[in-house]
Amino acid sequence: MKVLFVSSEVSPFVKTGGLAEWSFALPKALKAKGIDVRIIMPKYSEIIPDYDLNMIKLDTFGVQVGWRNQSCQLLYMEYEGIPVYFIDNEYYFNRPGCYGYFDDGERFSYYNRAVMESVQYMEDFSPDIIHCNDWHTGIIPVLLRDFYYDKPLFSKTRCVFTIHNLKYQGVFSPLILQELLGMEMGYFTEDKLKYKDGISFMKAGISYADMVTTVSPTYAKEIQQPYYGEGFDAFMREKRWKLCGIVNGIDFDFYNPDTDKDIVSNFNSGTINKKAVNKLALQKKFGLQINDEIPLIGVVTKLIRQKGLDLITCVMEDLLKMDVQLVIIGEGDSDYQDYFKYYASTYPDKISANICSDDSLEKTIYAGADMFLMPSLLEPCGDSQLIAMRYGTIPIVRETGGLKDTIISYNEFTSQGNGFSFENFNAYEMLDIIKYAISMYVNKKTWNNLIASAMNVSYSLENTADEYVELYERAMI
Repeated sequence: MKVLFVSSEVSPFVKTGGLAEWSFALPKALKAKGIDVRIIMPKYSEIIPDYDLNMIKLDTFGVQVGWRNQSCQLLYMEYEGIPVYFIDNEYYFNRPGCYGYFDDGERFSYYNRAVMESVQYMEDFSPDIIHCNDWHTGIIPVLLRDFYYDKPLFSKTRCVFTIHNLKYQGVFSPLILQELLGMEMGYFTEDKLKYKDGISFMKAGISYADMVTTVSPTYAKEIQQPYYGEGFDAFMREKRWKLCGIVNGIDFDFYNPDTDKDIVSNFNSGTINKKAVNKLALQKKFGLQINDEIPLIGVVTKLIRQKGLDLITCVMEDLLKMDVQLVIIGEGDSDYQDYFKYYASTYPDKISANICSDDSLEKTIYAGADMFLMPSLLEPCGDSQLIAMRYGTIPIVRETGGLKDTIISYNEFTSQGNGFSFENFNAYEMLDIIKYAISMYVNKKTWNNLIASAMNVSYSLENTADEYVELYERAMI
């Protein structure tokens, strides 16, 4: 089976969120299953020069963007055994960051068309599946079905479209149908691309893909409801016949406390006592009181409303009255950044706020914290709770999306569970479950058993890859 994996960001080349990590980790897992998988992404200026040096130019060709004929240079490199292709156009991608520009509609119209044109320059490769991800790739299923169907390279090609977050929909003026995409205004209808007064790239992908996935089964159900559907709920109910949820996994090789060079002391589920060394190092690094007995709660997140930070701010004074420590790392809205920096400066021995994005620093928190707080308002899947469990840090989560699918709330009477959870988006319900978790923490035997249970949960991408292979096979029938 041959799979072309299309994403707007791929780690380690460029990353703004979980999409990037998933966009390399899943292809890596698919390759281990014997799939001929290749990745294609834009060539952003953000990509560090070390990777540039390893890229070779395959060809230069033109790409139609409406009446414009824009140049495309197709670059190639192999990374960890996986072929990776880069769409290079300085006008569209030689600028800081990946998204948020006034001409994003044009930039990604170009990218979608360039992906389709690039296939002819890939040696011995006619894709069975084109796997598209989020709105940035949503026009590809339309192009495949209505514009490239008669090309020999695509005669048997099917398309899978994955929704990572329905909130981001790629909505633009309907004028770009003819101006940039070369399509007739007949596509501006409710059953095709029309969304309110514009067109949606996300809706295009959902409409035209052969199969649609979300990153957890619960999220697949949630987006069919008005509260989570972002205005698409009725449309998602209409398309539920081709919709399924597959829980994301994480790369167990990259996130491995037994071999991780970014943490102070390596450990596994059989040597849990060594985890304490990481906690003491974390307390020292961030200037917290050094005391192994104080419960330490980690938060690794984007500082945005979706992550449920309003619940934390609501009960911050209550948390400060408790004998706990809090370490936060992330970037986002200035209001949250300023709020956490204020409390960190006022209570430096109890709270550390790190306004940054740093993979190695995040790992030290995953490895050193006792608990991991994730009170999300909305969480399509989430990988932070999976990483936390891998490092023996017990998640405290709200029951939504992938958090509900992956965390089984601990029951002290049966000793079953891998974390703690609360149902309603309520700050005091969250506070109660934090207090309950701390009451379990004081019993070291109970807590160590809970750590072992969490570390032995297998949410690796090997399982996720198996489910996607089955899905690809269904799409090809």
